[in-house]
Amino acid sequence: MIEMSQNLVEMALKTMGDRWKVMIIQELMDGTKRFGEIKKELGDITQKVLTANLRALEEKGILIRTVYAQIPPRVEYTLTSLGYNLKPVLDSMRAWAEEYYNENVKGVLPALG
Repeated sequence: MIEMSQNLVEMALKTMGDRWKVMIIQELMDGTKRFGEIKKELGDITQKVLTANLRALEEKGILIRTVYAQIPPRVEYTLTSLGYNLKPVLDSMRAWAEEYYNENVKGVLPALG
């Protein structure tokens, strides 16, 4: 049973386990966004990296990509119910990070903002 649990955690980490995927999911928690909106909010992500991560999240069933047949083309990204189910996980990660920061980092590094 422990081995299966570890395998499931590993699978979850592989699905959303890098910086950009988590940040994209976090950004889409507010609702549907276009590519440019996501890129602007994430700041220093390149177009190539954003595109690759959006595709990976779509393949994993975390988000839906909707293309509207118009000129210029409009593409929107929305979390699936599976993606929205990650909210408590992200909230827990944020709470843990805040506690960690307050106990171990605050006063050593400048404030995160």
